[in-house]
Amino acid sequence: KVNNMIWVSGQVGIDKDFSIGNGIEEQSRMAFQNLKHVLEEAGGSLADIVALVTYHISMKEMRHFSKVKSEFIPSDYPAWTAVGVKELVLKGLLVEIRATAVINT
Repeated sequence: KVNNMIWVSGQVGIDKDFSIGNGIEEQSRMAFQNLKHVLEEAGGSLADIVALVTYHISMKEMRHFSKVKSEFIPSDYPAWTAVGVKELVLKGLLVEIRATAVINT
């Protein structure tokens, strides 16, 4: 966090015990819950996100990811870039989220 900006990277579909979620929807939901937690700890919220970058092992699953994204960010959508990648840091991960948020002070 610098002034009213928060940068968050590396949010993936794992829980507090480092168990990887099953499937794209569960992993996406876990990644957004992790993102929400980090933003709240820094004094922000999901509503403060202005830019979102997501990394996907399979672009064929985008509609499932988008469905979950809409549960967490239902309106005032941030700028979003989705990138297809060959692999992520842990075997079994399907998606990773990076976000930039601006807190209105």
